[in-house]
Amino acid sequence: MAKKTKKIKAKIKMNIQAGKATPAPPIGPALGQHGVPLMEFCKEFNARTQKMDGNDVIPVVLTVYEDRSFDFVTKTPVTSALIRKALKIQKGSGEPNKEKVGTLSKAQVEEIAKIKIEDLNTNDINEAVKVVEGTARSMGVE
Repeated sequence: MAKKTKKIKAKIKMNIQAGKATPAPPIGPALGQHGVPLMEFCKEFNARTQKMDGNDVIPVVLTVYEDRSFDFVTKTPVTSALIRKALKIQKGSGEPNKEKVGTLSKAQVEEIAKIKIEDLNTNDINEAVKVVEGTARSMGVE
């Protein structure tokens, strides 16, 4: 007998700090309009991300079904956040082509690429390194 599939009502993509999901804005209004039980989502997300660094911003893809149930997938931290963390800076450059905010070593770029490779559309580490380098350039990092 075939398994009956649930009908999808919405797919929501958000970036949330690891272990710090609360029903307050921006999470509450984004999920509330689709009828997602807020406290249930927050508890489950915080439990899944409690071992991660609290400053990491985690992308989440939330699938909401017609019966108000939900599933979600957490991704690896945002590339720009990993670069800022490696350089110990607060933010990237406002004018990346003129003003540089730091320099990443080849080893640091490869380390970030290894973390991100599972969420990128490549399995080749050299291609992943190019993606990370592009993000770094757009942030004003050499």
